[in-house]
Amino acid sequence: MSTDRTLILCIDRDDDIGYKGNIESPVVGRVACLNAATKLGLADPEDSDTNAIFQAIKTYDERLEMGEDVLITVLAGNHMHMIEGDRKISADLSRVVKNNTITKCILVTDGAEDEFILPIIQSIVPVSSIQRVIIKQMPNLEGTYYIIKKIFDDPKIARQVFVPAGIAMLLYAIAYLIGYPDIAIIIVMGVIGIYLLFKGYGIDEYFSLFFNGLRSSFRGGRFSFLAYSIAILLAVLGFIMGLSSLLKWYPEDAGIFFLLLSFVYGSVTWFTASGLTALAGKLTDVYLNERQNLGKLSVMPFFIASIGIFGWGASVYVLSLSGNIDFPFNMDDGVRIIIFSIIGGLLCSFTGLYVQKHLKKWAELKLSNDKKDEL
Repeated sequence: MSTDRTLILCIDRDDDIGYKGNIESPVVGRVACLNAATKLGLADPEDSDTNAIFQAIKTYDERLEMGEDVLITVLAGNHMHMIEGDRKISADLSRVVKNNTITKCILVTDGAEDEFILPIIQSIVPVSSIQRVIIKQMPNLEGTYYIIKKIFDDPKIARQVFVPAGIAMLLYAIAYLIGYPDIAIIIVMGVIGIYLLFKGYGIDEYFSLFFNGLRSSFRGGRFSFLAYSIAILLAVLGFIMGLSSLLKWYPEDAGIFFLLLSFVYGSVTWFTASGLTALAGKLTDVYLNERQNLGKLSVMPFFIASIGIFGWGASVYVLSLSGNIDFPFNMDDGVRIIIFSIIGGLLCSFTGLYVQKHLKKWAELKLSNDKKDEL
């Protein structure tokens, strides 16, 4: 008798069943999956995940009639944070496979986005088949317009498209109103370029984690909420001061490198202060509640300070090389400053590593003593 057991797996990577249907995942079993599909269908009849779940149930029924030993489950990720969502799917799938002795699975998906995590699934259980559900639509202009409209109604997509476009237009209007129309386009293109780089390298996920931490610290009544709030204000001031410095110290007929360093010169101090303030709040919470992580975070303020010192020194040096602006530092001053900034940054980094080493030992000793006291 065969001991194979097949998992009929439906993936909802952006957690529509939780976000719209208020259904916790993993959803295991035919009855539970049918109930989840019904709730999601009532909450949003146009969601393609509903069809994917029904397809998974149909596949389950077909394989069951053929005498196979099958189990059906729906796994969901996170609606706003794909990295955390993929980790959740991986952990939930590992538990389902382990608890139900699954040997292979059939993946049912409603699109290519869910199939991005196929390597994660295959690392846990062999995938013997993939079924992709394609929703039939009327191929006319009205239907296309309606689909695009529904896509932009999604808050997640709207934030990714409308917010950067709105910021770019606002910056263009501000630069034009204050009398610098020549560099308005440069500012807009720079903002769009930074946004695309952030999206390309996934840096936006870290900002999402930051704002999640801000919300969690507020709900938990932690000191870091105040520090994060001050850090945000300092970052905004840094951005404003960077633009002001760019308008004041940007040499005429210079390249993009001078443009960037002009912005850095005015903003790096504020951005460094913002990062140090946020980390001060985080370290305070870690010291009070999670001392085992104190050693890992203790080096971060020193690294941020090192980057700030070097960034300021590099911007002064480069701008001092331009002779067509009334910059407060000449070329000789710039050389001395870049040398001192490199030395200062390295000393700050090595100091951070030294402090991290001793703080880590102290935290481990403190935890060990606390455990002995409890016993």
